[in-house]
Amino acid sequence: MARTTRMNLIELMVLKQDINSVIEYLGKKGSFQFQTTSEKKAAEENSDDYLNLDIQFYEKLLKIKTFFGIETSSIDLNKCSVVTEDDRDEAANIILSYEDFQNRQNVAKIELDKVKDAHKEALAFSNLKVPYSDLEHLSFLTMKIGKIQPSNFEDLVDAVGSNAIIIALGDDKSHIMACTSKKGRFALDTELKNFGFVEMEVPKDFKGVPDDVLESLEKQKFEAERTMDELEEEKKNFAQTHKAVIEKLLGSFTLTVQINEVKSKLESTELVYRITGWIPSSESDSYMTELDSATEGRIAFRKYEPFEVPSVLAGKEQVPVKLTHGKLVSSFERMIFSYGSPLYGTIDPTPFVALFFTILFGIMFGDLGQGLVFLILGILMACKVIKVGGWNKFAPVFMCIGVSSSIMGLLTGEFFSDETLLEPFSLWVTGLFGEPHAPIVKMMPSSDPSSVKAMFTVFGVAVAIGFLINSIGLVINLINNIIRKKWAEVFFGKNGLAGTIFFWYVVALVIRIIVFKHSIAAYDWVIIGVSLFFASFGEPFERIIEGKRPVLENGLLTALISGIVELIEVVSGYLSNTVSFVRVGAFALGHAVLDFLFFTLTDMVGGFGSPQGLLVAILGNALIVVLEGMIVTIQVIRLQYYEFFSKFFHETGREFIPFTFSCEN
Repeated sequence: MARTTRMNLIELMVLKQDINSVIEYLGKKGSFQFQTTSEKKAAEENSDDYLNLDIQFYEKLLKIKTFFGIETSSIDLNKCSVVTEDDRDEAANIILSYEDFQNRQNVAKIELDKVKDAHKEALAFSNLKVPYSDLEHLSFLTMKIGKIQPSNFEDLVDAVGSNAIIIALGDDKSHIMACTSKKGRFALDTELKNFGFVEMEVPKDFKGVPDDVLESLEKQKFEAERTMDELEEEKKNFAQTHKAVIEKLLGSFTLTVQINEVKSKLESTELVYRITGWIPSSESDSYMTELDSATEGRIAFRKYEPFEVPSVLAGKEQVPVKLTHGKLVSSFERMIFSYGSPLYGTIDPTPFVALFFTILFGIMFGDLGQGLVFLILGILMACKVIKVGGWNKFAPVFMCIGVSSSIMGLLTGEFFSDETLLEPFSLWVTGLFGEPHAPIVKMMPSSDPSSVKAMFTVFGVAVAIGFLINSIGLVINLINNIIRKKWAEVFFGKNGLAGTIFFWYVVALVIRIIVFKHSIAAYDWVIIGVSLFFASFGEPFERIIEGKRPVLENGLLTALISGIVELIEVVSGYLSNTVSFVRVGAFALGHAVLDFLFFTLTDMVGGFGSPQGLLVAILGNALIVVLEGMIVTIQVIRLQYYEFFSKFFHETGREFIPFTFSCEN
């Protein structure tokens, strides 16, 4: 059985002149995890002018990227290099061009807004066809002309009601004339103020706006808009011609800023930096050779085994855990780490998870057509024809469950809910072993008595698989404890050797009674009793092996009560762990019933040959693939977590998360 990847701690002593190239190497290598992040730093480095300048350049380049709408998702930092003086000069020129363009655009926008406002006001007052002074001198009226938010116009009209008249002077209702009696002027002023009214000064002899003024303003507005359009076109051209340069500079400055961030957390003296971190043992030789070449021999390299690291021996630090697999099995790793990381040096459960997940999903989701949907989807995701972000790495999972579902579909004779299309295949296969019949395994509802037997067979197979999964979990737990020299946990407890013997013997006894018609003998009770006793009352014996005193930590009565509770837990736990897998058969039956339901509905509305029948079949199968696919996935994960992982995942380790450069777009 595979164990977690062997790791080494390496210590690097790097000269100041080489630190950038060493950190760049570590980040691009992508298999180095820093041991510590000390905040100690040489004083002169904190005041490094280049450090501050590079950060400023980086922040400016991010703004330039956004301003010109340049997409930089294609930047590969592994192909970028640390900033040089030429890069800084080039970045400075780009920034100057950007600032000049931004200033010109701001000036043009201000001019356009000013001309637009003037034109809008002119249009508003063009509706005023009598001298304003004639209106103002009316003794019984109070009138005000000014601006208001167009969205407030209707609310203002409602607020003043019949006490005043509000007249829109423009189509957009941004300029208004408010009229009321002299007596109601104070109430009107209050309402106008509430709605953000801004009064305007109007010349005494003002009477509308001459047409030549409107024409002039329209011409100015057109010129200002054309200037803005020309600047937008210039902006697009600049983005196209400078895209490659900006991407290159942004990549280099991103790399440099992240290197400087790492440097700020390293232990250092005036001339030397100290770097410590974990790497896979298989890569230690290449690290030594390549770093020696990169620094022309100006580096000190030391390698430690985990048991040589004081912080690990003292229990203050866990060795990071890395799992090494091919593409197929590695796609199932996240199911492990989402539950917790295995301890370093223990059994890697990923291959078992991949196998059990595939088998259980296939049993619960048996349909050749629907399985092919998952298989094709996985192939398209693997070929990047379908891109779903981080989900593409799970393409092998989709292919695995597609294959297992298709195989189960061949056995149950289901193809997109139709049980008739695969009959020739079923008759041919079963004919090789006896009397031909279809399907090979009957799951769909039927009046045939053999279908009941077939369904119970599926339940029996599901329970048998559950027994196998539980047993493998127990074996992994025993091996892990032997590796870690946890001898007390090897022999005693629910998941120790005592609990394992109890579980296996009871299952064997049940098989003897049902299959071979044996009766329970005295030695059966002895073996069951002894194993159950050490599984339930094992704590005092564990303390003896571990050298802890007193043996009965909280007294005899407490030990008895605790043991009785544990006894109930052992019996009920193993029973529920086994019976829990009955749900696999139940979901397999439920899937067949759903297929039968949609097949019947399709037949009722005219079959596959009619448009409405085809529509029902397509929608029904789509619903099964999406909805039941998610439900079955959740159930399989639940069985893995609670029935399999619970046997050996009593402590969690630390996942190996190597240092890499990230491009924040």
